[in-house]
Amino acid sequence: MSVQEVTPEAGIWALLPGAQFADAFRLVMPPASETPATDTLVVDALVAARRMMGTSPTWVRWLLALRNALVAPLGLKAPRPPAPSEPGAADHIGIFPILSRGPGRVVLGMADKHLDFRAVVDVRQDATGHHVTATTLVRTHNWLGRTYLALIMPFHRQVVRTMLKQVAAP
Repeated sequence: MSVQEVTPEAGIWALLPGAQFADAFRLVMPPASETPATDTLVVDALVAARRMMGTSPTWVRWLLALRNALVAPLGLKAPRPPAPSEPGAADHIGIFPILSRGPGRVVLGMADKHLDFRAVVDVRQDATGHHVTATTLVRTHNWLGRTYLALIMPFHRQVVRTMLKQVAAP
């Protein structure tokens, strides 16, 4: 199963008014008739989001640690996942707070002084299979946000593709 870059849906921009950037990637898993395990993998958007962002490959964790070390002197947040016993832990997936959730869509996001972002996981099923789409929206606030976005973009695309593949992992 491959991950393809797709055009973000038109209505997605309403989730972060004023956003200057959006991209989307889609994973299509075969219908359950072709792979019976598919139905147990993606039940709804929350399951897909947890499979995608609940854990990260080692190289992604290293990149995040490097990012945190580099931006700390600039006063930017270094997000960390809450411990399972902490209040509000159920309202996070990994480091990302859940802003809204429903069977077909989960919206995660954060705000910082340099930029705001939303990570959206949409799931739909049709005769061709399960379609899981990960969309990222970013609204920058200043030169630091624009610079940060430009610097992380090559990594972002690869990280999203890698993380999205985790949705189909057994």
